[in-house]
Amino acid sequence: MNAAVVAPSLLAADHGAFAQGVRAVEAAGLTWLHVDIMDGHFVPNISFGPQVVADLRPLTKLHFDVHLMLSHPDRFVAAFVKAGAERITVHVEADHDVAKTIAMIKAAGLSAGIAMNPDADPRRVLPFLDDVDLVLCMTVFPGFGGQSFIPSVLESIRFIAAERAKRGAKFRLEVDGGINVETGLRCREAGADTFVAGTAFFKAPDRKAFAAALTA
Repeated sequence: MNAAVVAPSLLAADHGAFAQGVRAVEAAGLTWLHVDIMDGHFVPNISFGPQVVADLRPLTKLHFDVHLMLSHPDRFVAAFVKAGAERITVHVEADHDVAKTIAMIKAAGLSAGIAMNPDADPRRVLPFLDDVDLVLCMTVFPGFGGQSFIPSVLESIRFIAAERAKRGAKFRLEVDGGINVETGLRCREAGADTFVAGTAFFKAPDRKAFAAALTA
């Protein structure tokens, strides 16, 4: 069983002070930073690009968990490898050869993840489970922070967790969207071990306590 990890989302930090957001994650004793990359096409929002990752990389030893919400993620893998990502996750629904993109990420020496939207049939990711290090179940429709958790995704989490157990696999099972202590624990019960928290983390009165509640 993988140890539980909380990965605060940079998207919910002050965009005028990303370095302060990084320090807040470190101060909470956490080791991962989730970086949401949006292109305004695959999702209805634009966030930031590889230059932000490159500028933050020298400031921290946090594990950069980069989530590409892009129509053509394969075209940007090299840029995020160069920028300093340690893990790149791509969507099964995007317009690319998923297997080739995963192979490209792994050939660069990075961990690779496969993501799916809340309405995706979880069977779509089955062909890739032997090649990825992480499966991301979106618990909101991607694009904007602060959305409400979609409970029906718990069924997909259980399905993927059961498949992981059946295969004896060790990939991480990540959830992202509307994650707070209550919803995070529901996901953990379903089999998730990696929790992307944006608004709930940065607005928590005690960020260490928030993270501890999900990982204890």
